[in-house]
Amino acid sequence: MEELTVRLGLAGWRNRIVFHAVFLLLALATLALAVTLLREEKARAYQRYAQAFPRALDTLAARLRHPTGQLALLNPEQGERATPLLLPFSAIDFDDPQKARSAVEMSGCARQYAGSSASLCLAVGSNAYAGGFVYAVGALDAGPLTARGRGQLDLAGVDRLRVRLRYHGRAQTWLAPFEALDEQGFAQRGRLTGFAEVDGDTLPARARPERDFRGWLWREGPCLAGDGDDCPRRTLFSVRLPVDALREALAQRTAGLPWPPPDLAQMGLRLELLGPGGAVRFDSATGQPQATLILQGLAAELQTGEVLRIERAGRLVAEVRGHAEPADLPSPWLARLIRRLPLNDPEPVLRAQDEIATPLGRFDLTLAGDLRSVDRSLSAGAARVSWLVGSMLGAIFVAWLVIALGFMRRVARLTRRAAAVSQGLSQAERADAELMTRLDVADLRGSDELGILAGTISELLDRAKLALRREQLRAEHERDMWHAVGHEIMSPLQSLLALHGGGSDESRRYLERMQQAVRVLYGTASPGEALAAAPLNAEPLDLAAFAAALADNAGHAGIDGVKLTPWNEGPLIVHADEYALEDVLTHVLRNAQRHRSAGTAIVLTLAREAGQALLSVHNVGEPVPAELIERIFDYGVSTAEPAEGQGRGQGLFVARTYLAKMDGRIAVANGAGGVRFTITLPLAPAAA
Repeated sequence: MEELTVRLGLAGWRNRIVFHAVFLLLALATLALAVTLLREEKARAYQRYAQAFPRALDTLAARLRHPTGQLALLNPEQGERATPLLLPFSAIDFDDPQKARSAVEMSGCARQYAGSSASLCLAVGSNAYAGGFVYAVGALDAGPLTARGRGQLDLAGVDRLRVRLRYHGRAQTWLAPFEALDEQGFAQRGRLTGFAEVDGDTLPARARPERDFRGWLWREGPCLAGDGDDCPRRTLFSVRLPVDALREALAQRTAGLPWPPPDLAQMGLRLELLGPGGAVRFDSATGQPQATLILQGLAAELQTGEVLRIERAGRLVAEVRGHAEPADLPSPWLARLIRRLPLNDPEPVLRAQDEIATPLGRFDLTLAGDLRSVDRSLSAGAARVSWLVGSMLGAIFVAWLVIALGFMRRVARLTRRAAAVSQGLSQAERADAELMTRLDVADLRGSDELGILAGTISELLDRAKLALRREQLRAEHERDMWHAVGHEIMSPLQSLLALHGGGSDESRRYLERMQQAVRVLYGTASPGEALAAAPLNAEPLDLAAFAAALADNAGHAGIDGVKLTPWNEGPLIVHADEYALEDVLTHVLRNAQRHRSAGTAIVLTLAREAGQALLSVHNVGEPVPAELIERIFDYGVSTAEPAEGQGRGQGLFVARTYLAKMDGRIAVANGAGGVRFTITLPLAPAAA
């Protein structure tokens, strides 16, 4: 059922507007507070980052000033292959195990072999004129060593070091057996005497060791596994390898000799420490050695977006970039919001410079910062506390929803309905069934204060509805009765006026007075209401005989020229009220008379079709306008000028209403030079 309400003015909405505005301002204030705090935190984070930025470069520079860092600077393109590195000092004191071990550890040139405890440092000194030597210092875990005896040529049963070197297309090989000097308990120490160009494990009869090849082997320290003198212990070997190509270049004193050689990384070196019976204790070609420090390893110490440029004499040596921003940010929309938040101060310029002195010159460091790392850190922190802001907004929304739907909406509905009652009762035409049936506040009942008020109003409205309904039914009954009487009298009066149409007939004056009185009574109710209440007495009726009698008597009703097309097919029995059907045809004939051309006849035609009896009324004249074809049977629709007793748009409405009550229908169509009305009534079962 449609709810009856009225529109309230601005004053009626004032409290609701204030209520919604308060909640909206509360939500906006919560968001503004969160954004303001985030903006202040962004400013502090930017300030902290700008202050700590130079210290970050100082930390990186300190690492690069260490021999390990200098080694990375001097060898920016270290590969995974065991090739000689350029040392940050001129040479390694390879004759002393402690100094050799300290030099390797301090410079970080030792490369650890994955999956084993072995390491190897291959390096050349920073001074070109210290000699064309390559230093090899390695360490591994080994058991007892077997030394070469004096004059022993077959080396298959002793520990030995085999070295293969290829540089500038020249190959050099050495076989260096272990020669023990002294043994003190479990410790073993001795020389690695190098014999050049030896194939296999047997020395020539008069083999001479190479003077510039010098090496040492030390096995000492605690047991690494097990117990006893034969347990594995830490073993260190230190070798100086003479490289002919380098020594020749130094001997020729080539002017401007570049150091280190630009193709140093192309030098191929392989060291194998073999035990008795060909057992391989260490092989530099097995596995992938890993460097202690490379310049790209500094990327882990840089923030996202930071770039470290390393230059030497204006030439770029390396460029190290911080980790790229991850694709799965904790909250991308928060990061974008933080980036767009304005700051009171301009963004700091993040650029710092430093330099590092090495034996081969100075290296310039330039660190460029990027604030995206700060934004990302802020977004991660903001994402962790965003649930708090979300919960506050959720609580505000729930409170608004509960009050708006649970209270304010009910108050608004009750207010509109109460205003509708007041407006309806102040207007006499609205105190009718519309208020009786459409105004209801029972759905607003409840146990709270508003529900009790709605219940009381509902009970009062129920009582008022009952009283008004009783009064309305009494008034409707009287109005329908008077309307039905007036409607039934109007048509006979029209016929009597036609019979007493003479001006000297005294009865005409009384008939006109009676017609005027009936017209007054007829206007007290709507035609639809009167006709709907009028009872009809449907009985079997011969439509053919009825139409013939109607055509013969039409002249007495003031309708001349009515002709019936001959019908020779017997009776057409329909169920209809004779008087109501006569009233229907009288209205249709009067309409045809008003619109026919002068001197033309009105033709009635009977037909039988699919269990239906059809009676058509045709007149020659102007057609019905197209826009009125669908509306001509509505009340008040007419194409004639209103005149006394006609042209009110009522007759065709009455005809359709009466026919509907007799299960019939009426239709209109333009054609044959005029207009044709077709009345359809169902045939009686026997006739069908």
